[in-house]
Formats: sequence, C-alpha cells, structure tokens
Amino acid sequence: MKVLVSDNLGEVGIQMFKDAPGIEVDVKTGLKPEELKAIIGDYDALAIRSNTKVTEEILSAATKLKVVARAGIGLDNVDIPAATKRGVVVMNTPTGNVITTAEHAIAMMLALTRKIPEGTASLKDGRWEKKKLEGRELYQKTLGVVGYGKIGSIVADRGRGLRMRVVIYDPFVPPEKIRNDGYEALTLQELFKQADYITVHVPKMKNTANLINKEAFELMKNGVMVINCARGGIINEADLYEAIKAGKVAGAALDVFETEPPGKIPLLELPQVIATPHLGASTKEAQTNVAVMAAEQIINYLTSGTIVNAVNVPSVTGEALEKVGPYIKLAEQMGLLQAQMIKGAPKEVVVEYYGDFKGIDLSPVTTALLKGMLTPMVKEVVNFVNAHVLTTQRGVKVTETTIGSHPEYTYLITVKVVTTEGDSVVSGTIFGKQDTRIVRINTFRLEMIPLGHMALIHNLDIPGSIGEIGTTLGKHKINIARMQVGQEEGGERNIIFLCTDTPIPQPVLDELRALRTVKSVISLEF
Repeated sequence: MKVLVSDNLGEVGIQMFKDAPGIEVDVKTGLKPEELKAIIGDYDALAIRSNTKVTEEILSAATKLKVVARAGIGLDNVDIPAATKRGVVVMNTPTGNVITTAEHAIAMMLALTRKIPEGTASLKDGRWEKKKLEGRELYQKTLGVVGYGKIGSIVADRGRGLRMRVVIYDPFVPPEKIRNDGYEALTLQELFKQADYITVHVPKMKNTANLINKEAFELMKNGVMVINCARGGIINEADLYEAIKAGKVAGAALDVFETEPPGKIPLLELPQVIATPHLGASTKEAQTNVAVMAAEQIINYLTSGTIVNAVNVPSVTGEALEKVGPYIKLAEQMGLLQAQMIKGAPKEVVVEYYGDFKGIDLSPVTTALLKGMLTPMVKEVVNFVNAHVLTTQRGVKVTETTIGSHPEYTYLITVKVVTTEGDSVVSGTIFGKQDTRIVRINTFRLEMIPLGHMALIHNLDIPGSIGEIGTTLGKHKINIARMQVGQEEGGERNIIFLCTDTPIPQPVLDELRALRTVKSVISLEF
C-alpha cells in the first residue's frame, strides 16, 4: 500500500512509514493542485499538514484513497463531507500541540508586557532606551481567558502560576465547572470590563467572527492588552487598529490574521503590536508529536483497520456501521441542531432510543450526537474519539435509555439537552432506509430535512404570516429551496424551517425578526 506525504512532516514520521511492513511512502511536498490531482489516484493514504488542500476535485481523482491524516488539529483544508461521501476516513491529531500553543500565548503576553521585541530591535540598532521601554508586572493583574477548552484551560493554569487573577468566559462550559477548577466564571461583557489582559481560545465560527470588535473595545479598561493565538478574524483588525491609535488598547500580540500571510497592513506598523507568523504549534516537540501520531494512525488503519481520531466515522466494524450508519448521521444532525438552538451552557444530555434495535450497540450513535452538539461550541476539532471526553470535561452528564416501542414510529431518537437557561427537546427518525428527518422540536411536530442553509422561524399562526416571510426573502433575491411548517401542540404558533440556496445575511435576518408575526429567527447550518 502506498502513502503520499504532501506537506513537511517530521522525519520520525517518514521513518515510521519506511519501517512499516507492506507500506511504501513517497514524499512530494509543494505540489500544485493540478500536480496532486494527477498522481493522487496511485495512493491509499495521504499525510498532510496545512498547505495541501484536499478539495472535492482532488478527492474525485483519488480512486484508491482510503484515509487522510492531518498532522495537527485544524481541518479547514479538507472537504470532509466530500471525503465522507467517497468513504475516505479523515483523521487529525488533536492533542499533539495543545501545550505548545498555550505556551506561545503566554510567551506572547510576557513579550508584549515587557516590550522584549522592541528592546531587542533597539539594542541591535545601537540604542539604549531603558526609560522608553518600561513595562509592567503580570503579578495580580486580571487575565481574561475567552474559551475554556484544552488550550484555554492550559493558559488559565499558566496564568494562575504567574499569580494572576484568572477569569473565564465560555458559554458552553457550566460556571460551576469553571469555579470548581479554581477560576471565576464571568459573562463576556464582565470579562471585557475587568480584564487587564484578554486572550482568545475559541474556534472561528459564525458566532465568534469579529467577537472582539469596536463595541467590545469600548467596554474594556484603558490600557488593556489583547492576545490572539487562536484564529484570525476573531479580533476585528480594523477596530483593533483604531482602539490602539485611540489609546484604549496598550498593546496587542498576534499570531494569526484575517488573511495569512497578512502582507503589509496598518496594524503591523504600530509599535504597540508584536506578531509572529502563526507559530503557535511550531516547536520541535509538537512537530514530533503530530508526525508520530499521524504516521501511527495511517499505519494502523492500513494494516489492521483500526480507526483513531477520525472526524467523520466512528470506531465500529464495517458490518455494524452498515446497520447503524443512518442513525449515526441522524444523531449528529440532531446534536448540531441542538447546539444552534439552545441558550446557556449544557448541564445534561438525555438520549432515549425507541424501537427494537436488535442488540445493536448504540454507543456510536450517542457519540455522534455529542460530536454534533460540541462541534460548534469548542475550539478543538471534535471527533468520534474525543466527543465523550470533551463532554465530561465540561461537566455535562450524559444518560441514554432504550425504551422499546413507540406508538407512532418504528424507530425514534429523542434528545433532551438541559442547560443553565432551560430545556430543549428534539426527536428524529429515519424515513425509508437512510433519509433523516427531524419530527419534533419541543412542542412542535413537523417533518424537517436537516440539510443545507436553514432558518428556524417561530411565528404566529395567522393568515399572511408565511407570505410576509417569503416576500421579504424574495425582495433580497434569496431563493427558498424547501419549507417545512410545524404546528404547536395546543398552541397558536407555527415553527417554520426554510432551506435557502444561500445563507441568509444578518441584515435580512434582522428584517425577518422585525416582521409583525415573527417571534424569533435562528440561522442554522447543516
């Protein structure tokens, strides 16, 4: 079997492939897309980092490809749905560089505070500027950590070791979990107001893009310092520039940018800004770790079928996967739906299975549900291996029950998520052999296909209400591909699911919310 290494991988990983019986390895880095497409059909496995783009076009030419392994966490460069459709397992190495990235954030904070880069440049230029380069202490300052996942929790621990007061914001981690770990749990606005330093460790998603913007800076202390070693675009670069120029922000340490490489941007011309070229995971130890993990994963999969850290398939046998596969897909969609609907931090997930599943192990289905629910919530890439662990780390209790028959459905999955702000219930089933459907959302009954760009609308059940929604979307040339309407049991409201050809822009969502019959609008992506 042949393995292609298309990005720079630690030599230890290359040697592991060479030493593995029955495996042949080729190292061809720096390939252009057309060059990769021309040769990928010869390979059973592909080992990548961030440079190789595994697009649908590449996958269509990969006729023998069985597995893609990313030496690192991020999988933005892999078309996972296209890989799944073609039966290609996609794996990553989620734990290989978390300490390295956390340490880089702390290093950036220290360098920024004590003006180390500026002092180095000054000395090398023959100047001695002690007064100009006066810094400040971290001791007893307040460190605000936005995002309490693997990396954020390590940063918090290191900040505590520096005798800083550490405050945490993470809407998906129960406050009691944060307090039990010895930190203060704050709202985002409270954190902005109290922190002397703010470091972000959240994923780049719809609800975190521009999370720290003009309005956020206005809430912050004068002289605050900000650090971003997570993803570019979480901090609005134009607003940060203005906040520094106005004197609100005393300094910024950036490892990531909205566009990479950023080129010559105004932000990098400011002396209050220090920056590195996305070095968060760049240490010898981390590169060795991820190279070894990626090589082990590919070798184990090709030689024994063992799946580790896959993001698109659970660790089950092929026979079991054939039986339970549609329910795995359904459960992941239900979890993703819950994540986008709930308010507050999850405290408990209750899963109920109705029907005679004939002794099939349903634990992969529960895992798929947790994976779907956590994916929009956390910075780490969630997969079928770590979903349960990440859920437990956040203090979320998971219970599952098999209840025999259901009066209306042969098979039904019901998921209740209990949060700090209330409960949310979703039920789903399979139509035919593999068509997934959501058939209940709280008190509403419906038949909804969880696929594509969608909007969930609660509205009054009166004449003209649906027409107003359609007219508003039509005015903005947004085409409705599908619409499902569900009625409230014993109530006066409808629930409407719209699937549109393109995502609905925020201004149009706001316009929908302003309609006289509309009570709420939630944008959903599946």
